[in-house]
Amino acid sequence: MLHRIISQFLDYCRLAEFSERSLQALAIRTNEFEAFIKILKIRSVTRIAYSHLIDFVADYENPSIHVRKSRVWTLRQFFHFLTLHQHVPKNIALKLPYPKIEKTVPQFLTTKEFKLLIRHFSEQADSPMGLRNLVIIMLLGTLGLRTSTLIALNIEDVGIRYGLVWIREKGNRQRHMVLPLCICKIIQSYLQSLERKQGPFLLSKRKKRISPRTLQDIFRSAADQLGIDKKLHARLFRHTAATYLNKVAGIEITQQVLGHSRRANTLKYTHLNPDQYAFYMKKHPFMKTKPKKAAQASKPGKEIS
Repeated sequence: MLHRIISQFLDYCRLAEFSERSLQALAIRTNEFEAFIKILKIRSVTRIAYSHLIDFVADYENPSIHVRKSRVWTLRQFFHFLTLHQHVPKNIALKLPYPKIEKTVPQFLTTKEFKLLIRHFSEQADSPMGLRNLVIIMLLGTLGLRTSTLIALNIEDVGIRYGLVWIREKGNRQRHMVLPLCICKIIQSYLQSLERKQGPFLLSKRKKRISPRTLQDIFRSAADQLGIDKKLHARLFRHTAATYLNKVAGIEITQQVLGHSRRANTLKYTHLNPDQYAFYMKKHPFMKTKPKKAAQASKPGKEIS
């Protein structure tokens, strides 16, 4: 019975236009929940108690904190569906607390590291694949595109003449972004090497749409050749774009470029700007106090307490 209800729940989520990534997470967590309930030999959803939910979230298969958070979210959605269709009288999952995840300062590439990467890929931009890699680095490191957004780009989405690119983001949202002139010139050279006017924008060697695995290989190879200690990935470039954009343009512009509907989401990607911190500390009234010389601070023959 639970298997049938879970299938109905997933169909309901598809009709509600959950994102593909959310649907994948819901499918994984509900399958885990079904296996857990089978172990307990519970045959009806009405016999599922709050204590069972706590055990599933916290203990089943020794989950990480991120898995626990995903399970809480899934159970809240699932029991909302159950109450909506009158399978259970109330949503007992609403009481489940989300685990507290400690915030960490996001890593980003230093100016020296990013310039080193640009120089590295510019020197290899004498072929279609080399130009492609340079385009990838520039779009990720300056516009902060997500991996899924980057991969989904088509040639017809890029307007070199007007300096615009049409992107698709999480939640089926679509919008235009302005392309800097330097990136437009690189993209123009890349498109000329492709000799085509439509289809996937970033191609693999097999002339198919590039994959996340290919991106990882590109980043890993560059890091090894340049001796960069950080693990290069798309999120690191997004953090880099957010950091330097916030430095020169502020939080509002950064929010618009990253495509966040809520300001709080942008704050997760930006952090205390060291330059601004140093600037304001110089203005701090207590920082202007000059200590007296030790000879002036104490009189001769008097012991300093």
